[in-house]
Amino acid sequence: MPTDCSGAVMQCSGRISGDFTMNKRDSFNNRWGFILACIGSAVGMGNIWMFPTRVSIYGGGSYLIPYFIFVALIGFTGVIGEMSFGRATRSGPVDAFGYACGTKGRKKLGELLGYIPVAGALAMAIGYTVVMGWILKYMVGAFTGTALAPSDAGEFSARFGSMASAFGNNTWQIAALVIGIVILMFGIGRGIEKANKVMMPVFFILFAILGIYVAFQPGAIDGYRYIFRVDPKALADPSTWIFALGQAFFSLSVAGNGTLIYGSYLPDNDDIPAAAGRVALFDTIAALLAALVIIPAMATTGAQLNQGGPGLMFIYLPALFKSMPGGYIIAVIFFVAVFSAGLSSLINLYEAPIATIQEKLHLGRKASCGIIAVIALIVSICIQGIVSDWMDVLSIYICPLGAGLAGIMFFWVCSKQYVESQINTGRSQTFTKAFLPVCRYIYCPVCILVLILGILLGGIG
Repeated sequence: MPTDCSGAVMQCSGRISGDFTMNKRDSFNNRWGFILACIGSAVGMGNIWMFPTRVSIYGGGSYLIPYFIFVALIGFTGVIGEMSFGRATRSGPVDAFGYACGTKGRKKLGELLGYIPVAGALAMAIGYTVVMGWILKYMVGAFTGTALAPSDAGEFSARFGSMASAFGNNTWQIAALVIGIVILMFGIGRGIEKANKVMMPVFFILFAILGIYVAFQPGAIDGYRYIFRVDPKALADPSTWIFALGQAFFSLSVAGNGTLIYGSYLPDNDDIPAAAGRVALFDTIAALLAALVIIPAMATTGAQLNQGGPGLMFIYLPALFKSMPGGYIIAVIFFVAVFSAGLSSLINLYEAPIATIQEKLHLGRKASCGIIAVIALIVSICIQGIVSDWMDVLSIYICPLGAGLAGIMFFWVCSKQYVESQINTGRSQTFTKAFLPVCRYIYCPVCILVLILGILLGGIG
């Protein structure tokens, strides 16, 4: 029987809820299965279409320095905290928040607040489904040749504009949703874990191949020089630090939902701080791989990378690939790798709402997936023309709010003894005593800062 946040022994409804018990709860089969799933949740479009652009805009190495600092900070506070919170309660955000507040006699309030990150995960997954429909269409088009069929950048832009309009990509979007939901129906060990054991190696291997190819192209050296140069003026610019913070924060997927729910499937003998360190490391490697491919590739044509987001992936890069030797093969490798990264993030986002339906309505896995699939199908079809605004609202308001709430619940509402015992579960040595003070007085305020800066600047993630 678990101990509550004050150390008293009690039965927690977050760990034992109806027939959704610890004995029946699915789990990862092994440590690396969990780590690869978490890496998959972190590695996504932000690594590919945003990170290289910000490296280019904010001075190369001048941007990398604060980025590495913030990755280390968030990885060893927020990521560890959300994983530990999930494992401690063996539940998703609703019951986890309810458990924390329940020790103060406010369980219902905690559960109500827990629905915020769950709703955020579902809304983000729905928006991501639209993007995955674009990627799937371009991936198949890379094999057939249609992805590189336009003759110039103007035609590439017109084609993407048509696809990204209202009801402009229904078939491929539905197909992407079906692929994700089918994986989720198989559960954690047989679905999410097995899928990520394929998708994550595919992503890293294919991007490494692209990196080697680009390295041998004339002019690529100029891109490498830019990536690793340090401009003191750019380093002193507050914007460099602000957008490095936003990139690190959103890239590591701290939002009180996906990382927390994955943590709930972990056994007690796993070392969470070590796992969080590996997730942060491989997420950073993924971002650097993308920068080492895209920035030097742009440099081969003398172009400057100052356009991020979907325009980079679906307009400028396809036009660039078409002009390069072996461009059709490069396009295939690129879009297969991007689809692998995107799908791993998509299933992570859908897992929190699916698990919540299982926990609160006591439904089976397939029925819960079916309910979420119907909601996602209807809403994602309807938001195709406004998906950019949809995602902006979520990244500005909901994600940092969810991360901040999870941080407050675990680091402030729960007692020091409870937090330290959960962090050290599965470890051979006690984790640093500085962990909780750093989380309380640095990480939680950082979540609030990300929310405020996002509102003021129109988004920093």
